[in-house]
Amino acid sequence: MKILAVGDIVGDIGLNKLQEVLPKVIEEEKIDFVVVNAENTSSGMGINIKDFNTLLKMKIDAITMGNHTWGKRDIFAFIDNPKLIRPANYSKGLPGKGYRIFNCNNKKIAVINLIGRTDMGILSENPFSVSEKLVNELKNKVDVIIIDFHAEATAEKIALKYFLDGKANIIFGTHTHVQTADEEITEKGTGYITDLGMTGPKISVIGMDVKASIKRFVTSLPERYKLAEGEAILNGCIFELDDETFKTTNVYRVKR
Repeated sequence: MKILAVGDIVGDIGLNKLQEVLPKVIEEEKIDFVVVNAENTSSGMGINIKDFNTLLKMKIDAITMGNHTWGKRDIFAFIDNPKLIRPANYSKGLPGKGYRIFNCNNKKIAVINLIGRTDMGILSENPFSVSEKLVNELKNKVDVIIIDFHAEATAEKIALKYFLDGKANIIFGTHTHVQTADEEITEKGTGYITDLGMTGPKISVIGMDVKASIKRFVTSLPERYKLAEGEAILNGCIFELDDETFKTTNVYRVKR
């Protein structure tokens, strides 16, 4: 089984790039299951119903979110869509689901979305205790467990890798928009990468207009957030699992 995880879609440029490239990657790599992080899809913050419907027309199985989950009011109209997953460790009582179970090739795949607490500025429960509880609940109900850890700190993501080594089949990080070069198969067979990178403007500062970003750093003055334009790039990672043990047998980055 081959699973493709696509990094944060940033703005219309990222969405258009996904539409262009995703079918080619699925065909060329013989992908069985696709997970896409969409929390920056609409104007770089959240997702609206128009862009969500565009994603639904693609061969995408699961759509994860992050710290900008509530960035667009539209989301309350489709938060319960069976493909959409928001962080499981958000405060209790919020709408939406922190994980979903999908059927693929007669196998059950659980996708869990988590949000980090280090330097995120989001009130949330402990991602380690929440994920441990969910993994224990799901391990006898599904064949594969995938975790999207939307977090700022590299250390927090790596710590989760060791914490859930062999308990989750795939763990990947999102949020920083920079693809890391540390894809690996852990000692107990978990496929891992610290960050998938982003699907958005290639010449940018994590998706933001270069001049506007430089001005913020040089002057320390507030500068209106502006998405970059021009050529786009798709970043992601492919995880190949053994069809019997479901342990990861291969991991490699995608950059299109």
